[in-house]
Amino acid sequence: MTGWSARRFWTDVTLRAEDAGFAVLLDTRPVRTPLKAPLVLPTEALAQAVAAEWRAQTGIVAPATMPFTRTANSAIDTVLPQKDAVVAMLAAYGETDLICYRATGPDDLVARQAAGWDPLLDWSASALQARLRVTEGVMHVDQPPSSLAVLAGHLRALSAYQLAAFHDLVAISGSLVLALAVSRGRLGADEALTLSRIDETWQAERWGEDGEAAEAAALKRTDFLQADRFFALCG
Repeated sequence: MTGWSARRFWTDVTLRAEDAGFAVLLDTRPVRTPLKAPLVLPTEALAQAVAAEWRAQTGIVAPATMPFTRTANSAIDTVLPQKDAVVAMLAAYGETDLICYRATGPDDLVARQAAGWDPLLDWSASALQARLRVTEGVMHVDQPPSSLAVLAGHLRALSAYQLAAFHDLVAISGSLVLALAVSRGRLGADEALTLSRIDETWQAERWGEDGEAAEAAALKRTDFLQADRFFALCG
């Protein structure tokens, strides 16, 4: 929706059941994506969340206040026509997953990473059938091709709408395993985000918190929680 702006012209926002899901209507006009495709949501709950964003608009429409609409637009205009490419892009995070790269010191940071991340690697090996290797420092470690293939298979099973939200879970956390843990209920979104920020939290405790970094972290948290909610409403 970048560059798009309009003034509210509608009185009411309603839903209409269709074969593919639920359309959002502004009075009698169905909402369309930036590429003019019908904005049809897979579940009534998700459609209601999108409709609420349109009801909340007053005066000039502010796309920045409509995260569910933006994610739905991405699902329809971007993910759906190139799903295989999106799956490949997200699956690539498994090759350099955050939780596989560990500090060499100090001991308290090493211990904190192990306590937070080792159980998730164990879960990935058992629940996802994808065992990943751990390394110290930033030197690349090759992951088992069979594990990467399994992780990609889990992503292919997601719908375009789920993948649109899943993209933010992965990109913000830096971890495919963490994102899968959230999407499958192994972790809550807040816990996952905390685990993804072990290094940053340790640095802040040691050297003090930077104001700009804290503000950026708060924005990422908002986006992460929105992505988690969008994903949950998809199914």
